[in-house]
Amino acid sequence: MLLPIALTLACLAFVVALLVVDRLPWPLMRVVTKLGASTCFVLLAYALGAMESRYGQLVLGALLLGWVGDALLLSHRTAAFMAGLAAFLLSHGLYAAAFASGPLSSLALGVALIAALATGAVVLRWLLPHTPAAFKGPVLAYVVVILAMCVTAAGHAASTGRWIVLLGALLFAVSDLAVARERFVQSSPTNQLWGWPTYFGAQLLLAWSVVAD
Repeated sequence: MLLPIALTLACLAFVVALLVVDRLPWPLMRVVTKLGASTCFVLLAYALGAMESRYGQLVLGALLLGWVGDALLLSHRTAAFMAGLAAFLLSHGLYAAAFASGPLSSLALGVALIAALATGAVVLRWLLPHTPAAFKGPVLAYVVVILAMCVTAAGHAASTGRWIVLLGALLFAVSDLAVARERFVQSSPTNQLWGWPTYFGAQLLLAWSVVAD
């Protein structure tokens, strides 16, 4: 377990460094710290035996797509943002498939679906007025997929007792709000202050979830 612990600590160290360099005119260090953190969570899942189960393989695939999305979102170009959005949409889809590959609690799914519909309505009412027309369709699809991920995570967690899965999914959803606020509503350094910790924390938790499978 020494390697997984070392990779987890390295990821957290990269995140702290990223929070620092985000405020400085050091674009190369931003690339190094962000992709360094992303590489750590991918290697973490692999070191924990992700390839040994169907669940783990799907989670590893989702993490790899997260790495791709992180790389694409280093650019401020619209095309790169759209490609990054697609990568993360597929990542959320793979997470949902991973959670659905195990047992699911029907009651938890129903409760989570109601909560997701209410949350989605609130988020879209806040976000869509600020979203350019060309982005409205992709943003709507993205919200639907990430909420589906959270619903399946709730069903999986309630059925298996692996609450780390639900916590990771929820943190991932929260981090996406920071990205949306930064891109469409109000650009501010505070978006990264809560967006990076919740995002990388989510990926670490989901990477660790392959252990219990």
